[in-house]
Amino acid sequence: MKQLITLTLFLLTFTAFAQKPCEYSANVTDSIGTYKVTNEYLISEKNFGGTFSYVFFSLAQTDGLPTLNLQLIQKSKDFLKANCFDKNSKVYLQLENGKIVTLLHINQENCGTLIRDDKGFDNRVNTGIFMFMKDNYEDLKTSPVLIMRIKYLTDVEDYIVKRELVSELNGKTYQPNTYFMQNIRCVE
Repeated sequence: MKQLITLTLFLLTFTAFAQKPCEYSANVTDSIGTYKVTNEYLISEKNFGGTFSYVFFSLAQTDGLPTLNLQLIQKSKDFLKANCFDKNSKVYLQLENGKIVTLLHINQENCGTLIRDDKGFDNRVNTGIFMFMKDNYEDLKTSPVLIMRIKYLTDVEDYIVKRELVSELNGKTYQPNTYFMQNIRCVE
């Protein structure tokens, strides 16, 4: 009887801590090389005074090089300031263990695309691709993120990264502070 209880407890513990399989929105291998990218994941959501702002992450691997795809979506009936990415743009991630991880933007300037919808909202979509640095890549696997700072061409914006985020957009629950701990293995 003790063996049955021990085995049951072991299996329950094993399944509770098992990592979920990686889900990709693209996974391509051809004569040019390999490319895979994880599904987009909501990291931050702000709704203030009729202006909405969303930050999504996805991880990509191109021929063995892991990168972070950051997508910023803004929606408002008021003026939307363009936050541009350039060669000097960076993403800083302050971890719970006190370390700061820096990601460097690729050398490609991008100010996003402005789209007006049928309800009179202006929507700005901006995407940046950021590269990991080898010296602090491993820290992302073991420590949750507390604060994210995005350095744009002319501005800096800080985000508190929550343990749990229930999205007003789709009603789903996200755990943004452990995003890298759960997903970075998918692009290694």
